[in-house]
Amino acid sequence: MKTLTLMLAVAALALAGCGSSKKETPASTSTPTPTATATTGGASASGGQVIKLAADPSALKFDKSTLTAKAGTVTLKMSNPSGLPHAVSVEGNGVDKDGNTVMKGGTSTVTAKLKPGTYTFYCPVDGHRQAGMQGKLTVQ
Repeated sequence: MKTLTLMLAVAALALAGCGSSKKETPASTSTPTPTATATTGGASASGGQVIKLAADPSALKFDKSTLTAKAGTVTLKMSNPSGLPHAVSVEGNGVDKDGNTVMKGGTSTVTAKLKPGTYTFYCPVDGHRQAGMQGKLTVQ
């Protein structure tokens, strides 16, 4: 009889622990709307601007030679469809920042707080800038 009572008590405890199948989802697991906006709307979650460009797959150049941005936090996001390693960097007006060097299929990003003026964006991989892989970024 004690064994039967013990088994019933264990079964009751097990069912009580599994009794509620409703689980509340913590708010931290939901994706905030600004992140989606960053990839589709050209603005980052921090309120900055994202400018997309790409390395040319067959030459040492970017797909764009001029870019325009608004003053503030600006992110240059360069995709690399080329078989060569590439990166994106920005310099001018006291700014000199390099993005990460990536291989084919990778994305290099560089973010800087930019004041109105003219900047140069370029590939910092040895010899690429000298070969013409650069352009002008105008910040308004």
